[in-house]
Amino acid sequence: MLRKWFEIPLWQRVVAALILGGITGYIWGPGAESIKIIGDIFIDFIKMLIVPLIFFSVVAGVASIGNIGRLGSVGWRAILLFVVTGQVAVWLGLALGTWFEPGIGVDTANLQMGEVPDPDQPTWQEMIRSMIPVSPVDVMAKVQVLPLIVFSLLVGIGILLARGDVEDDDEAETDAGVQGAAMIAKIFDGGALIFQKITILVMELTPFGVFALIAWVVGTLGLEAVYALAKLVGMNYLGCLLIIGVMYVGILAFLARVSIIGFFRGMIDAIAVAYSTASSSATLPVTLRCTQRNLGVSRPTSSFVVSLGSTINMDGTAMYLGLATLFGAQMFGVDLSMTDYVTIAILATVGSIGAAGIPGAGLVMMGAVFAAVGVPLEAIAFIAGVDRIMDMMRTATNVTGDATVTVTTASMLGELDTEELRSADDI
Repeated sequence: MLRKWFEIPLWQRVVAALILGGITGYIWGPGAESIKIIGDIFIDFIKMLIVPLIFFSVVAGVASIGNIGRLGSVGWRAILLFVVTGQVAVWLGLALGTWFEPGIGVDTANLQMGEVPDPDQPTWQEMIRSMIPVSPVDVMAKVQVLPLIVFSLLVGIGILLARGDVEDDDEAETDAGVQGAAMIAKIFDGGALIFQKITILVMELTPFGVFALIAWVVGTLGLEAVYALAKLVGMNYLGCLLIIGVMYVGILAFLARVSIIGFFRGMIDAIAVAYSTASSSATLPVTLRCTQRNLGVSRPTSSFVVSLGSTINMDGTAMYLGLATLFGAQMFGVDLSMTDYVTIAILATVGSIGAAGIPGAGLVMMGAVFAAVGVPLEAIAFIAGVDRIMDMMRTATNVTGDATVTVTTASMLGELDTEELRSADDI
C-alpha cells in the first residue's frame, strides 16, 4: 500500500492533498488548527534548506558559467524580464482596480479588522546598504536572502576570476591558489548536488504538509473571510490568472518557444507548494528542482536566475499593491491623479522587489505605498483579514514567474533541453 502511494506522481499527490485539505478544513472548522503542526514541520524542513541551497547553488552556478562576460549575458536578460513583467503586473492591478472598483460600496462596519503593520520603511540609502553582507555568518543565521545572494555572487565571481587566470597565463596552472580555486569550485558543485538530493527527499513530505496547511487556512479563516471582501479577493485571483495565463504563456510561447503544457506540468509541484505555504523563499528548493529536473534548464542558469527571481521577482505582489491601493482609496473616497498612478506603479515595483519572500510581506510594503498617495492606513486593517487567502495566489504567481524567466533566459542562450521539457507532458 505504502509503495503504491509513492508510485503516484508527486504532483498528483499534492493536488489530491490540496483538495482533501480544503474539504477537511471546511468540515472540521477551527479544530483543523490542531494539525497545523504537520505543515509547520514541513515548512521547517524546507527553511532548513534555503540558506545552504542558495549559497551552494548560486556559487556553483556562477562558477560554472565560465567567464564574466557570459555571466553578464545571463544576468541582464533575466533582470530585464523581471523588471518588464513587474511593470506590466502593477499596471494590470491598477487597471482592474479602476474598471471594477472593488472598494466602492464596501460595508466597513461588518469587516473583521486585521493587525495594521508598521508602515515605517527604510530609506533608499538604507535599502542599498542592507544589500551588503557585512557579516556573512549573521546574514545566513537571519536568512536574509538578498545580501546572501550578493555574497554568493561575489564568491562565485571570485572563483571565476581565479580560474580565468589559468587561461590568461599557462604558468598559472602550477599556482597553488589557482588549483585551489578549481578545487573549491568542485566542492561547491558537489555541495549543490547534495542539497538538491536532500530536497528530493524532503519533497516527499509535500502532500502531508500541504494537506495540513490548507485544512488550517480554510478551517480557521472560513468562507466568511472571503465573502467579506469578495470583490477584492476575486480581482486578486483574476489579476494573477491573467499574469500567468496571458503574460507568462505569451513569453513562453513567443520568446522561449517551449511546450506550455510541459512547462506547467513540470512546475505543478512548485506551484502547489507556493500556494499552500504563501512563501516564495520556502518554495525555492522545489522551484530549483522543477526547473532543472522537469524543465531541462542547465544547473548554472537555473541556480542563478531562480535564486535571483525569488528575491526580486514579485509580479503577483506588484499587481496586488496596485489593486489594493485603489481599493483603499475607493473605500475612503480618496481621489487619485495620474501622477499618483505613476507613483503607485514605481513604488509597487520597487516595493515588490524589496518584499521578503514570506507570508504577509505584501502588507508591510503596502504601508509605504498607501502613505505616498494619501490612502488611510486603516484600509490595511481590513485587507489584512483576507490577505492570507490572496497571498497564496500571489506567491504561486511569483514562483511561476521565476520559472518562466528562467526557462526563457535559458532558451535565449541555447541552454534549454527541450526534449526534457517536452517529456514533462508525461509527468
